Amino acid sequence: MKKYKNIEQYPSQIRRDIVRMVHDVQSGHPGGSLGTVEFFTALFFELLEADPQQFKINDKGEDIFILSNGHITPVYYSTMARRGYFKLQELATFRRLGSRLQGHPSVHDGLPGVRIASGSLGQGLSVALGIAQGKKLNNDSHLVYTLHGDGELQEGQIWEAVLYAGAKGVDNLIATVDYNNAQIDGKVDDVLSLGNLKAKFEAFNWTVVEIKEGNNLEAVIKGLNEAKSLTGKGKPVAVLLHTLMGYGIDFMQGDYRWHGKPLNDEQLTKALAQLPETLGDY
Repeated sequence: MKKYKNIEQYPSQIRRDIVRMVHDVQSGHPGGSLGTVEFFTALFFELLEADPQQFKINDKGEDIFILSNGHITPVYYSTMARRGYFKLQELATFRRLGSRLQGHPSVHDGLPGVRIASGSLGQGLSVALGIAQGKKLNNDSHLVYTLHGDGELQEGQIWEAVLYAGAKGVDNLIATVDYNNAQIDGKVDDVLSLGNLKAKFEAFNWTVVEIKEGNNLEAVIKGLNEAKSLTGKGKPVAVLLHTLMGYGIDFMQGDYRWHGKPLNDEQLTKALAQLPETLGDY
């Protein structure tokens, strides 16, 4: 049973937020943001046990989410605003001077929902491990979720953390990889192939869940719930989320060049025409 009856209305609206935010300042990362909308919708509106109205910087008594690939803030900020962490109108300040909504998440100005500054790729899993082990020491049964880009897995620090988590049995951790085979310089397979990622995680003593339809909301909810059911069994859980960069907009979909490129006026008009306004623009 869904926690939000109208959860199906969020993906299109969040995608509208993303393209408008990036277009308005001609800066930002729309590709990965558009591709992970279903993940953020499923996590924040269905799985995450946390109260936006009671946000606190420590992690006691609630689930925690760490965005490791911190450049995809458009989807992060839109989801948090629509979940109630801060006012929707603040999205209009994205990437502007003095805004709390910087290009990468920042803790400097105390934005509700953000606990670490991220965007230097490879660091988020290490932070999440510390939080997860802290929860165990505090007898807190809540979970720690992370999201990573597949290109991010080319960072060595990721594999140190993967090794540690598996060896120490950190089983209150669910790490999701946005497996879209696209990064800033091209296809991941061409830049530095990850090989058999499922086999690699399993070799490091992780349980792996694959979500083949990462842009299908029902499939993502089902897959994340499966991952959640596998926690507490002695192993950390990795979710391989197969998505398309730029999903939902035909001329952006699957094209790595939209990793960090804003839309022009004509492109914005075309994009919005493909995305129904379901919950009201900010």
